[in-house]
Amino acid sequence: MAAQAGKDMLLKIGDGGSPQAFVTVAGLRARTISLNAKTIDATDGDSAGRWRELLAGAGVRSAAVSGAGVFRDAASDALVRDSFFAQTARTWRLVIPDFAQLEGPFLVSALEYAGQHDGEAAFALTLASAGAVSVTAI
Repeated sequence: MAAQAGKDMLLKIGDGGSPQAFVTVAGLRARTISLNAKTIDATDGDSAGRWRELLAGAGVRSAAVSGAGVFRDAASDALVRDSFFAQTARTWRLVIPDFAQLEGPFLVSALEYAGQHDGEAAFALTLASAGAVSVTAI
């Protein structure tokens, strides 16, 4: 895989309609997607050489997304803001070009607004997975 521009990673929120349509959220200047899997320690007195043994497939998986940038329009701002204040799990789509697309329910766990007096208003958000996240290779 060749090097890619970070600007090509997209963060989209579902509009809640049927069928679901997705709205690209803002002009994200920085974004991070973290995939995690907690482990279950199954080590006991019979473990070979007293090495730790982990129970395969038993841990809890999660995904977290953080990003910062400027909103591109009032519609995407409203979807994110409403999702935060309602604390409802909305369907989000995370696109990592030439790698994968992740889609599933996420809660907006943090939402920050900031701005300089001589610059644009900016925001930062953090998403936490709230259910099964599907991964589709691109």
